[in-house]
Amino acid sequence: MGAGAWGTALAKVLADAGSNVTLWARSAEVAREINETHRNSKYLGDRALPASIKATSDPAEALTGACTVLLAVPSQTLRTNLTDWTGYLGDDTTLVSVAKGIELDSLLRMSQVIVQVTGADPSRVAVLSGPNLASEVVDEQPAATLIACTDSGRAVALQRAFATGYFRPYTNADVIGAEIGGACKNVIALACGMAAGAGFGENTAAAIITRGLAEIMRLGIALGAKGVTLAGLAGVGDLVATCISPQSRNRHVGELLGKGKTIDEIIASMNMVAEGVKTSKVVMELSDELGIDMPIGGEVYACCHEGRTAAEAYSGLLRRGTGREMDGISPAG
Repeated sequence: MGAGAWGTALAKVLADAGSNVTLWARSAEVAREINETHRNSKYLGDRALPASIKATSDPAEALTGACTVLLAVPSQTLRTNLTDWTGYLGDDTTLVSVAKGIELDSLLRMSQVIVQVTGADPSRVAVLSGPNLASEVVDEQPAATLIACTDSGRAVALQRAFATGYFRPYTNADVIGAEIGGACKNVIALACGMAAGAGFGENTAAAIITRGLAEIMRLGIALGAKGVTLAGLAGVGDLVATCISPQSRNRHVGELLGKGKTIDEIIASMNMVAEGVKTSKVVMELSDELGIDMPIGGEVYACCHEGRTAAEAYSGLLRRGTGREMDGISPAG
């Protein structure tokens, strides 16, 4: 459900692995293009899609009878969409969240929103998250991902459904870790982009990624995540890919911020969502509530929502008192 770049890429993976795939697009024109030309030019250019993918703009047609439903709409619209779709879902349908964000106001992770809106048992909800840039996946460049679900049987079934010669899924029961890693890395990618836009080099990027991981681990462990998950594909893997890739929307937004553009100017120029902008607000609310130190996240929030410049942000970070590298990170996490 969702024919943006990532939803379309995953539809291709599933089709290539042998599944019957129906792809819901909000726009009837996008659905028509996919069916007639096997392209989604708005999001993926001229890349070819399997002819077996059937697209529709009718949610009832897409959902009725589906045994597995991928939810690939932006995190802040998931609740509204699910409210409209719940009546079409089967009683034992597996629901897979692939959006990387945390809901504003409620501070709920996407799996929690799904359970709250649909009434599904949490064991029916899985999360797919990892270092997966949509265009590279569609180009069939080798990639790995994590499927997290508390029901090991569903996790393995999804693993088999997504496994292809170019896309390798691993399983894990740590839904919290997968979601926190996926959401928070977007905030750190904004910081990496800001550094690049301001003219800083690789030393700065490496410091941001490493110290950003420490912030993600502090928050994740406080929320119940496992430290080993955040050291894996959904944590370090996704963080590195999103922070260094020029294809990353969040890094791109950060880079423009670093060059002096305002956040309103940047968002107005984009046709895709950079989840980290809104997630930075949620992350700061969670860190304040839990008493977690997240200085990089705080500076990103200030640049996105309070008008602080990248130069001011990095000056503020460097003026902070020094400390021990692993402060606030439990070895048992």
